[in-house]
Amino acid sequence: MRRWRWNCCASAADRKARAGCWSGIVTNAVSGTRISTPGERRHMALWFRFLPADRWAREQPPGATPADAPVAFVEKQRGAMRIAALDPRATALGLSPGMALADARACVPDLIAVDHDPAADHRLIERIADICDRYTPMVAIDPPDGVTLDITGCAHLFGGEAAMTADIEARMVGLRLRVRHAAAATPEGAQALARFQTMPAADEAAALRRLPIAALRLEEDAEIALRRAGLKTIGDLAARPTAPLAARFGDRTVSALDRLLGRVDSRITPLRPPPALFFERRFADPIVSATLGVAVIGELAEEAARILAERRAGGRRFAARFYRSDGAVRDLAVETSLPTRDPGAIMRLFEERVAGLADPIDPGFGFDMIRLAVPGIEPLAPSQLRLEGGAANEEALAALVDRLSTRLGRGRIRRFMALDTHIPEQGVLALPAIDAAAPAAWPRPEQGEPPLRPLHLFDPPQPVEVVAEVPDGPPHRFRWRRTLHEVRRFEGPERIAAEWWRRKDNHGLTRDYYRVEDARGRRFWLFRHGLYESERPDPRWYVHGLFA
Repeated sequence: MRRWRWNCCASAADRKARAGCWSGIVTNAVSGTRISTPGERRHMALWFRFLPADRWAREQPPGATPADAPVAFVEKQRGAMRIAALDPRATALGLSPGMALADARACVPDLIAVDHDPAADHRLIERIADICDRYTPMVAIDPPDGVTLDITGCAHLFGGEAAMTADIEARMVGLRLRVRHAAAATPEGAQALARFQTMPAADEAAALRRLPIAALRLEEDAEIALRRAGLKTIGDLAARPTAPLAARFGDRTVSALDRLLGRVDSRITPLRPPPALFFERRFADPIVSATLGVAVIGELAEEAARILAERRAGGRRFAARFYRSDGAVRDLAVETSLPTRDPGAIMRLFEERVAGLADPIDPGFGFDMIRLAVPGIEPLAPSQLRLEGGAANEEALAALVDRLSTRLGRGRIRRFMALDTHIPEQGVLALPAIDAAAPAAWPRPEQGEPPLRPLHLFDPPQPVEVVAEVPDGPPHRFRWRRTLHEVRRFEGPERIAAEWWRRKDNHGLTRDYYRVEDARGRRFWLFRHGLYESERPDPRWYVHGLFA
């Protein structure tokens, strides 16, 4: 039997409303029991103290290293190999980060030294953040070994803060990761409790005041100055006026203290911006079929269509995320050139994307959660069909662009956009068709007149040798690609000056353009680069394009 759950987060205002719709007794994993009040913000911090060791142990085959051997992760610092991180066994033997590797081996001869890999640790932290995304879309990384969650209004979906904490703990144990966690009203408070709290306190405020000043995570010089002044705990600082503290120890110290204690509003910056709308299914029994997982996306698309119809809006990007029970996360996204809320069209794009995957979706031990997000919404009013069918044709073209972009890649199908500039090579811009905005009007030639611009422009313009009258006469003959062309007809000049705010070196020279026809009827677009003597002593000539 499957348990289905739907969740929709519409906006920051809606999330704020959700935050105030529940209250109850919850258990903080570090600080003890407390009562949440409606509208109060809550944050949970996860600290992976032995992240490098846990990552390294996960990568080792069974029996590759002695089970009881201490491990140190070393890197070159100040010309010597020094310890950057340790595993629990090496920590228990009295070693500490910053020690020289030679000194550490003198104390612990059987110490195993491994190269420190902060990039791999960061990738693991990002994966952990993806796993925590199932609890709240507001997830931030606390470098180098922490993750912070804004769980305001979300904990009740999991049975309360204590139940959510237990679920997170169980998932991390399954991934063979050691974690300490804590919850508080501010992200800094939660991070400080997770990293520095040693025993539970009566309440959150008392727990924060018992923390050492290292919980402020200041620079080393500021921390030493505070200790020398006899200020060793957060409570010692909180009991003193802020003005003398700022004058003696700097504004950063007071700012960090205010954020920790909640005296000022403090928020996390999520790793990914929260979507305008998201819909999800949670499964008590994971589904082990990728086909069924894609079908669930269709059901979520129908729910999204109903909400979007109520708001008279549509989306141009739809992102699906598949959460596996082993912690792996798989992302799929489709885009449209026009706002849409048609579930059928959305599903056709997802089917195209799944069919074109080089690495098929692997359910592993099953998906226990699937989410469909609409990152942004745009107004979408009902369209009025024209009698001649114009609107239908536009929609059919947009659907074709969507399918081709999904199948071939978003950058493979491009659309030319007219730009408001008189510089020829900048008058047209090729953008991905799926991203292009409403096109600007193309300049039209006068009735019966030849086109002012050639169909094909050379990039860059190609130099030619020209015989012309000085200082500003038209070309009489020119040599291009070792072929001599006699000019029979010409029209011009069309003088184009550089944009004055962008003039730089040769890009700021004036151009005199001529439309010319040679003796064989071939038509070229030539220009003189620079005014004679006033800009250049010997202006160069170029062919910029060919007329049909």
